[in-house]
This record gives sequence, C-alpha cells and structure tokens, in this order.
Amino acid sequence: MSDSIVIIPTYNEKENIESIIRYVFKLPKAFHILVVDDGSPDGTAQIIKTLQSEFPEKLHLLERSGKLGLGTAYITGFKWSIERKYDYIFEMDADFSHNPDDLLKLYAACAEKSADLAIGSRYISGVNVVNWPIGRVLMSYFASKYVQIILGVKIADTTAGFVCYRRDVLETIELDNIQFKGYAFQIEMKFTTYKCGFKITEVPIIFTNRILGVSKMNGGIFNEAVWGIIKLKWQSFFRKYPQKNQ
Repeated sequence: MSDSIVIIPTYNEKENIESIIRYVFKLPKAFHILVVDDGSPDGTAQIIKTLQSEFPEKLHLLERSGKLGLGTAYITGFKWSIERKYDYIFEMDADFSHNPDDLLKLYAACAEKSADLAIGSRYISGVNVVNWPIGRVLMSYFASKYVQIILGVKIADTTAGFVCYRRDVLETIELDNIQFKGYAFQIEMKFTTYKCGFKITEVPIIFTNRILGVSKMNGGIFNEAVWGIIKLKWQSFFRKYPQKNQ
C-alpha cells in the first residue's frame, strides 16, 4: 500500500498514457495512479485496462461518459482517493508536460517540510517553460500575475496543474462548492486552500509542452479564468470558509 495517489485526467491520450504510467511506477518512491478518463474515443481506457493486469494493486481507472470538464474529473478523483485514505493526493497531466520525477519533490515538500499544498511552479524562479509559443507563455504568466493581484494571494503560478495536496485539505475545503470546471478550477482550488488557512509552498519545476497528442487549451477556458476570478473574489467577501484544524 502506498500513502500517495497520482490522479491523471485523460481525453485521447493513447500516445502518452502507457509511457507515463510506467515512468511513475519506476520511481524510487511507491505511487499509485488513478486515471479518470472522459470517454476517450481513441481507446485510452482500453490501454489502461490492459496495464491493470500488470499492476493490479497500483493502477486504477474511473471511466466517465464524456467530456465533463477538468475540474469535475479531479473532484471525482479526490473523493475516490479520500474514501481510500490516501494521505497525499497529486494532480498531474498525462502528456509529460509535467516531469514525473518532480513528484518526489512535491511529496517531500508536504511529507517532510510540512506544506499542506505543494505547487509545481513554472514561475517561482523565473519563467521555466519549454517549447511553448511566446504568446502562450506571456498569456499564462500575466494571467497568474492578474490572479495574484485580484485575489491577493502570494502564489506565482496560480494556474499550475501539477500539485500535491495533503488529504485533510481536500476533506476541509467542501469540494461540492467548487464552481469552475476548466482551468479556473486550478485557481479556485488554490484560493480556497489559502482562505481555509492551509500552508502553501511552491516548488520550482520546468514545464515542457506536449510532444504527442493535442492540447485541450482554448479561448473559452481563458475567458472563464479572467471573469471567474472577479466573481471568486466578490463571493469571498460574503462566504465563511471552513478552517484548518489546528
């Protein structure tokens, strides 16, 4: 049994999924993996089912009927992981834009250095992004700056999707109240964690743009983030957040 589970949401990731699973399972620390697949028509789920016979205790799969959003995929995975009492619950992409070796750094930040949420940060030590068009780098960087200013949080990479939560964070923050389903979900989760009084740390990583498969980023996701942040800040004035148990 491992104390750590890595949640990987997938939609059409047949080019990457086997490689990322095998990479994680070869790390010197034992991690389990939960893949949440949104009905990928390319056969991603079938690849995972085949691998489950090789890794029966470590590899898990939740299949959903269609594209229901990144946020709901993670919340489904969070609830599944909480029920099974994993102490450290990770978010990671399937496409190797997040280096699986960095799971060890995120784990250490929480397990050894007492962080409640460890963020794999592209911007805490400069701009550490490889193979992105400059326009997307600038959009992402200034989006994080915008969020910092509007929400008043000292987090350099508010949109990061490579993180480690202690289980008690996810048990505290009322997952059913999380509103956003796209990339603004990442911002809302960090802001809510902050408002609930948890300790957040950023661990520098290098983000590498995917080589195989197709990016899921689009303009609607960006608009949700821009306008959603203003809504999130306004609502925070009237909401009572549950607090971390001391």
